[in-house]
Amino acid sequence: MKASIFQRCWVTFSVYVIGIYASLLNSFVIKGSENIPRSGPVLITSNHISAYDTIFLPWAVIRHNPLQMVWAPAKEELFTKMFQRLLYTSWGAFPVKRKRDMRAGRTLNDLLLDQKVMLFPEGTRHKDGQLGSGNRGVGKIIYDTRPAVIPTALVGINHWKFPGFGQKAAVVFGPPLEFSDLFLREDCKETHLLIVERVMEAIARLLAEERSIDAGK
Repeated sequence: MKASIFQRCWVTFSVYVIGIYASLLNSFVIKGSENIPRSGPVLITSNHISAYDTIFLPWAVIRHNPLQMVWAPAKEELFTKMFQRLLYTSWGAFPVKRKRDMRAGRTLNDLLLDQKVMLFPEGTRHKDGQLGSGNRGVGKIIYDTRPAVIPTALVGINHWKFPGFGQKAAVVFGPPLEFSDLFLREDCKETHLLIVERVMEAIARLLAEERSIDAGK
């Protein structure tokens, strides 16, 4: 998929409106944005703690990469109503069936030739903020496409009330992960699991570091 200049302008405008609410009316702190490559295929892999992750995470990325897209798979139920479908599609989301979706998989692989994509490897929200296990399918995607994988930790958004003001949250982008040793292995379930486990371990480290900083304040 390719985005027109109109769509990219619309997305940049939308996320800056979101950013006013997130970072000016509230305190949504963005850390490590310099770790996100400006060009080439990039996979943002984050924990998932709130339904609003898909709104605030693109702001954190596009703030330093204006006029770019952050594509994202989303559950197909969000696309049943025409207005929602048009809105989510305009923001770069595309529907994914709950069971294995070959079409969505091909879309992801095509996007990761040269685009930015965000994924939640857990596959579901953990509103308590605890990190779940990663989905093996994410490891397969990384093995097949070889993008720059950016582990990402979201903290605090699961406690936000809307509308609300003065609330605190943070997103931390880690440095790109290295998988060259795992890419030498056979293309199999075990390798895919090892890849996604490395991703989840990196996210867990970022979460632990961020929480230790907060505890020390």
